[in-house]
Amino acid sequence: MSQSIVVDATHLQALDLTVAHTALNQVDWQTELKLGFSINYPRDENDPRELSEIPEVRLWFIRLDSHYPWLPLFLDIESGELGRYAAMLVPHQFSPLDGIRYNPEALEIFVMGKVFTIAQWLKDNQIDGIEKLKLMVCTLGYELDDGLFELLK
Repeated sequence: MSQSIVVDATHLQALDLTVAHTALNQVDWQTELKLGFSINYPRDENDPRELSEIPEVRLWFIRLDSHYPWLPLFLDIESGELGRYAAMLVPHQFSPLDGIRYNPEALEIFVMGKVFTIAQWLKDNQIDGIEKLKLMVCTLGYELDDGLFELLK
């Protein structure tokens, strides 16, 4: 099931998570879910910034992540939502040739923080999602030994 959360400038400027709360409170986390965001933020046509470089947008996502730290597990990886979400939270630069280039240390801290948080959330909610968590980690460029996940059980 795919679901898109529509966020507009009013939500972003007020740090209003109502649209996310409404959408996410109706989700059955046991289902196969692919979340995405449609961000409607007006910009001048000469504004070269990516959405993740706009402070209001980043701050909204930081707040969202503090409420739903397990959310990256349910983002639509194939459409690039996980990479875009990570860009909202991890320092990075854009390269015309390579696309997003994350700060390596910051990305490592982000990934490991998510691994610990999401593994615990899965355990607390009795959801079998470690393979999906491994895929999420791999998508962000990391491969973790299965022994780590055994330690977290």
